[in-house]
Amino acid sequence: MNRRPLLISLLAAAWAPGVRAAQKKSMSDPLLLGVEQSLVDSGLAAAFQRAFGRDTGIVVKMMPGSSASVLAALEQGEVDASMTNAPDIELKLEKQGLAHDRQRVASGDLVLVGPVEGKGKKATDPAGLLGERDIGAALVRLAQAQAKFVAPADGTGANLGELALWRAAKVAPAAPWYSKTPANGDAVALAASQGAYTVVERSIWLKRSTKPLAIVAEGDARMANDVHVMRSFRVNHPAAKLFVQWVSGNNGRRVASAVRGWKSPA
Repeated sequence: MNRRPLLISLLAAAWAPGVRAAQKKSMSDPLLLGVEQSLVDSGLAAAFQRAFGRDTGIVVKMMPGSSASVLAALEQGEVDASMTNAPDIELKLEKQGLAHDRQRVASGDLVLVGPVEGKGKKATDPAGLLGERDIGAALVRLAQAQAKFVAPADGTGANLGELALWRAAKVAPAAPWYSKTPANGDAVALAASQGAYTVVERSIWLKRSTKPLAIVAEGDARMANDVHVMRSFRVNHPAAKLFVQWVSGNNGRRVASAVRGWKSPA
């Protein structure tokens, strides 16, 4: 017996009356979901897309980009909903009334990686940061040593998180030791080729760990990297509210906890 039609019917009955209309509309006009590229690369966004489509029959089209560009598109109504890890921009849009229904859907963290030589107790890195759990202290020492650092591409969740960490450390990073990854570039690969440090989402590091880089600092609460969904005020796709409800609910939590490098939100 095929249980999928029954499941979709049960969900439709349990949710708002507009579910069937949302299903039908999405066939010709998919829900446009702006997504931070790293959430696509880590597999989190696709896991949400597949599970939501399976449970509801609603078609979701992902529109990847940096968190900054995705949220700019949300503000203009170019996408129906967003999934990003840029809390400062998200809260600003929410406060200005340009986006709403912000919900946390996954919890992760950033890690500081750098060139490490040796193993075990003999392992070392140029700035002597290995094992540090205070990210502020780590960044101060890194700047004092003027060790090479490659920033993630502008506007990405990792870049915005990295800049917040520098501000918290009261350090203004600058050339020549501080450089930026080009748009659409891979900060981890660039740092590995230059023997430099960088900040990256743990979920991406688990997929792209590259020698001689290794995690040198982690575990500071300021390195939290939470993912939120929001809806645009300028457009009102009938599936947008349903998507936010689903992805931030129990089904979404199960999806988040099953993707490596992510946890369901508390």
